[in-house]
This record gives sequence, C-alpha cells and structure tokens, in this order.
Amino acid sequence: MSKKNNPISIIIEESFLSLKKYLETNISSNEAVFTASFVTNLHKETLSILEICTVLNQDATFIQKINQEVNPLTSRGLLFKVEHFFLSDMIALYDQESIKKSEKSQFVLAYYYDALRNNHFADENSINELNQLVFTEDFKKHLLKIKKENTIITSNSNQQKSKYLLPEALAEQNHDKLKEVLIKYQNFLHFAFDKKFESTTDFNFFLGLNLNKPKSKNKEVGNFPEEDTLEKVLEELNQLVGLAAVKKDVGELINLLEIQKKRSKQGLKNVEITLHTVFLGPPGTGKTSVARLLSRIFKHLDFLSKGQMYETDREGLVAGYVGQTATKVDAAVESSLGGVLFIDEAYALTQNAFGNDYGAEAVNTLLKRMEDHRDDLAVVVAGYTEPMKIFVGSNPGLRSRFNRFFYFDHFSPDELFQIFESFCIKSDFIVSEDAKEKLKDTFELLYAKKDESFGNARVVRNLFEKCIQNQANRIVKLKKISNKTLKTLTEEDIPEPKETEKSIGFATKEENL
Repeated sequence: MSKKNNPISIIIEESFLSLKKYLETNISSNEAVFTASFVTNLHKETLSILEICTVLNQDATFIQKINQEVNPLTSRGLLFKVEHFFLSDMIALYDQESIKKSEKSQFVLAYYYDALRNNHFADENSINELNQLVFTEDFKKHLLKIKKENTIITSNSNQQKSKYLLPEALAEQNHDKLKEVLIKYQNFLHFAFDKKFESTTDFNFFLGLNLNKPKSKNKEVGNFPEEDTLEKVLEELNQLVGLAAVKKDVGELINLLEIQKKRSKQGLKNVEITLHTVFLGPPGTGKTSVARLLSRIFKHLDFLSKGQMYETDREGLVAGYVGQTATKVDAAVESSLGGVLFIDEAYALTQNAFGNDYGAEAVNTLLKRMEDHRDDLAVVVAGYTEPMKIFVGSNPGLRSRFNRFFYFDHFSPDELFQIFESFCIKSDFIVSEDAKEKLKDTFELLYAKKDESFGNARVVRNLFEKCIQNQANRIVKLKKISNKTLKTLTEEDIPEPKETEKSIGFATKEENL
C-alpha cells in the first residue's frame, strides 16, 4: 500500500513547518509570538509523546480495540496508529479552546502535526522566520487542511463516550499508559493556551471523562432493614470514621424534621422543607454510606414511606436516542418512590463534552418527577465539589430544589489509618507495631500529596488488599502456619510509602509543566 493511501503512514514527504520556501520571501516583521526555548520545549515534549506512541503501537490488542471504536468493521490491514489518535485529539482540544486561539496556539498545533505525523521538528535556530511564518495566509490555510484531514470520525454511535478517543480507549482497558497520556493532553493545553488545571479532577471534567470508577448500571441498594430503629441508624452514623461536619449537619436536619412533626401534631403551619440534598466532596469519603442512612432516617421520621435507596449515575439515566432518556429516568424514579434516589457524579448529566443534550433531557425529566412525587421522594446528588456547584447552578429548577449541601472532606492521616484498622477487624487481621508505623508514614505521605481526586477509603481498601496479598506470598511456603501468623500483617507486608504513592499515580509538578 502506498503512503498516500495508508492512514497509519507518514503521509507527507515535505514537512509543514519546513522553512525552505519561506526564508527567501519578503515577509514583514511581526512581534515575536514565541521564543527559541519554547520551541525547544515543544521538541522535548513531542519526542516523549512519540515514545509513548511507540509503546502503544506495539500493543496489538489495544490497537485493534481502539480502531474498532472508530469503525467496528475495520480490517486488520487498515489500522490507525496511536500518533493519528493523538493528533485527532489535539485537534479536538484545540477546537474546544478555539475561542482563545492565537498565532501561538496555531503554531503549537502545527508543530504537533509535524512531529507526530512527519517526525519532523521545526528548527529553533530559525526562530525569527518561524515567528513570521505564523502570520502568513499560507500557514493558516495549511492549518485548516491539517485539521480537516487529521480528524478521525468515529462510526460508533455511543453518545455517552467522551469525544477524546485515546484516553477513553485507555480508560476502558485500564491501561497503565493512561496517566501519562492525560499529562500530555494537559501539557498541550498549557503550551497552546497557557491553560492549567488545579486538579486532575478538573481536567477529567473538562475532557468529559469518568476515570474514578467503572461504569455502572442502576442498582437498588439499602433496602430498609427489619427491626430497624432511629437509634440504630444514629449509632451507625456515629461509628463512621471522621465526617464531623456531615454528622453535625445530619443531626441538625433530624432536629428540624422532628420539630416539624411536633408542629403538625399541634395543628401549626409548617414551612415546606425539601429533603433533596447535594453531597459535595472527593471520592471514598462516605457519601453513599451517608445517603443510605438518610433514607432510613427519613423513613423513621415518617417523611418517606419505605426508606429504601436506589443508586444510579449518568449511564443509568441517559440513553443514546431521543425519548429513551425519559423512560430510563422514569424507571429510576419509580424504583425510588418512598425512598432516596442517589445519583452519583450527577454533574456528568450536564457535561458538554458528551456532545448531545440527552443529559439535559434527563435533568428536565427528573425535575418534573421530583415535583410530581415531592411528598414521597428524596433525591440526593453527589460528586466533586466544584463540578457539583456548576451542575446545580446550571438550571433554575435545580437551584430551587437543591438548597441543602453536605460537605465531605478528605480523611486525615489518622482517619485513613482508622479505616485500615476497620478493614482488618472485619477480616480477622491484626497489625504489628512496626507495620503500624509504616502505614502511618504512608498515610502522611498520601495526605500531603492528595488532590481532589484522591480516593480516600478506596485507596485504603486497595492498600489493604495489597497487604494481605503480600502476607500470603510471605507465609505460603512456611511448613507450620499458626493462627497468629495467619492473622498478623507485619512491616514486610506493607508496601513502601513511595511505592504506594506511585501506584496511585500522583503527577509531579514537573510532569504537569
């Protein structure tokens, strides 16, 4: 197959940013857009991207699967390489920020094209000519051609996917290159638009990616227990590690509802109180657990008839075709009547990155059903703090119905250790003194490095499972294994703090530019 017809080949012999035909032309002088050191940094960055591409291109399974996302009927002989997916996503990033485009951002996109598709790097020693080049009409025309010819059009009709092909495919396969690729995407935005993100959560939200948990279906959880009492619920709440502010908020809500009941019995008028609540905070901080407890509390106080909780997310509410979304929302509400409808990562319903308004349809349908069933339905929406504030503020109906906010904070190092100990107690393990010290050092380090996406109790759960695997590997070959040996986690079983930090994937400031 010729290079011209092969979508994975180097398609142009002469590099786009070659200066040969510009050096002898008489171009008027313009103010410098970028410096030689800037071009040098672009060179280093795109070289490291090409190294990632080389590794991924050698992963035949990944290449086949990502190409099937583009075209499920693709043959093995016509496969796009990772460089092409990278460039297509860079174009999408550029277009998403196109309102801020400038000669600098146009040059960055052109540079990435030349590096990824042609393995050519503009000469930083010709910085004056490069600064003149970006103002020419020929340059702008060629850039439009690049965008048109290098945007990959997917035939997959799944409207719930992010429009960024490479990270979506890596996330679905839980690929170990995902974090590196996401850093490169952030770096592109930094080079092109001087855009930075305060946390990985903000960046994932910008991309429309949900990388913190596997996609789930609707699931009914927390059916009302038999012989349950309000005292039992409050005891369970108080036994949760940390969450002092949330426990205080729940206590104050109970006080308000109990007084409402007493006023009603005395024939006094009451102000209508909404049970709908917003939970804000990072993952693994107990939002789902508290929502389950709230459903039981509302039942015991006679504000809900059943007290069950129904848990869902965007995937459980949004369909890929007009009209189907309302049906899915109705089904979720029907299963929640008499209890709590818990919508995790609710901000995803209004993310523009999905490229459709089915999420908006879900919100509008939900608002109507909340009004229809306002006497026997409580809706709890949960997610990261800033995205949730944007979500609630995006619709007047949401703002009017959700005016109660519970804030969930990161667990402290001591609280993370308490959670680890609780996992041990539930599973018949004990921790030696030297292991305790190592764990505390680990949690101090993780807490110091955390951002909003830090998984808190989820991270502790993963670490606990790693420790018991290490213990099993250590003792399996012993001839005699006592009960104490089976139960005890020693210092040797605890990964080094830096190893745990690395496994979580905290990016350094240097990696993020």
